[in-house]
Amino acid sequence: MKILLAIDDSRFSEAAMKMVIQQMPPDRTELCVLHLVEPVLVPDYGGGKQIEAEEQWRQERGTQLVTRSEQLLVTAGFKVTTVIKEGDPRLGIVDYAAQWKADLIVMGSHGRKGLDRLLMGSVAESVARHAGCSVLIVRIPLGEIAR
Repeated sequence: MKILLAIDDSRFSEAAMKMVIQQMPPDRTELCVLHLVEPVLVPDYGGGKQIEAEEQWRQERGTQLVTRSEQLLVTAGFKVTTVIKEGDPRLGIVDYAAQWKADLIVMGSHGRKGLDRLLMGSVAESVARHAGCSVLIVRIPLGEIAR
């Protein structure tokens, strides 16, 4: 089974990775860890240098994130590839899953509600609606979110 594990730097993505480790058979699972770096969308009055520095920092953070995830998954016995792309996660996850021919997308849910959800949107909801394969959205129990 080909599983695309879409991650960001959150406890919700950690929960999704833990679920994969606990529930999926490593010998029958091919994993791709995907992280999307969102472009900087603010005006830059410093001639582009501030945006370049921020984009470089986001890329480096993404590289560290997928490297840590890869190490944990390989230690658990999985065959893993990693991908870092730039773009909107709502579109990038769905597009990459189709390109890679994923059987399943696994991702965490931030559990946003109300105004936050309206303003920020739900990446997990958008992926679930538009993906051409099954999507498993992993949630953290309410009691654990406050910790």
